Amino acid sequence: MNIVFSRDSQVRVMENIVANTEKYFGQFCSLLAAYTRKTARLRDKADQLVKQLIDFANSENPELRATMRGFAEDLAKVQDYRQAQVERLETKVVNPLKLYGAQIKQTRAEIKKFKHVQNHEIKQLEKLEKLRQKSPSDQQMISQAETRVQRAAVDSSRTTLHLEETVDAFQRQKLKDLQKFFCDFVTIEMVFHAKAVEVYSSAFQTLEKYDLERDLLDFRAKMQGVYGHYDTRLLANTNPSPSVLQFLASQGTLQVQLSRANEDPEHPHANHGRFSLCEWVVKGQPAHCVCGQGGHLMLPGQSL
Repeated sequence: MNIVFSRDSQVRVMENIVANTEKYFGQFCSLLAAYTRKTARLRDKADQLVKQLIDFANSENPELRATMRGFAEDLAKVQDYRQAQVERLETKVVNPLKLYGAQIKQTRAEIKKFKHVQNHEIKQLEKLEKLRQKSPSDQQMISQAETRVQRAAVDSSRTTLHLEETVDAFQRQKLKDLQKFFCDFVTIEMVFHAKAVEVYSSAFQTLEKYDLERDLLDFRAKMQGVYGHYDTRLLANTNPSPSVLQFLASQGTLQVQLSRANEDPEHPHANHGRFSLCEWVVKGQPAHCVCGQGGHLMLPGQSL
């Protein structure tokens, strides 16, 4: 009878191991699946940010446009790495944890089978004890009962040995899998963050190189060209940027007809390097602007 109780204690330990595994592995699976879904949602939001950055860049001056496009491209690369992170988490961590439920179910079935054999042994022992008390002189019945108890004990011993091997293998596999799951998780995270830091470093350099003063110069020149707010002050830059000229030409009201006059010494407006004359057509009427030596722009109606 003591052996039976000892086996009963063994079974309780095994049941606790399986129940503990089921509880915590289920929680790990649920939390890591939620982690993966949130990472995917973060990727989606970042993709929207990339789209907005590109739309914004297309509405700005060339200097800011180039910077924002470069930044958006780097941000898009990070999201490609994030997509790979999501796929690897699902494949190497979440899905194996989901499949772990089948192993837990199988181990629990083995424990249930053993408990059935154990209960049969206990019943046979109880019948033998009752028979000895009620009919101590009936040796034939007692002998048959003892035989049934021995058979039940052999079955129980064999089942116990099999169950011990099953639970031992289960525990060994559990520990090995737990180690692998979280090693894979950490590796996936390290790869993503290493790649992300590399790309974000490039994005930071792109933003650092942005020339704010040049962008403001283009903006001020554009404002003067569009709205006609003429100013006798010389522009800080020696030449308007090509982007400004392209913008003015795109408005449909200004069209360059004559570039620097001093490129042709025989031109009637030649000034031998001191000034250059640019002739424009403004809404069908000719107008002139004079570029002084060094390229400083004097707008129409102003004296030098």
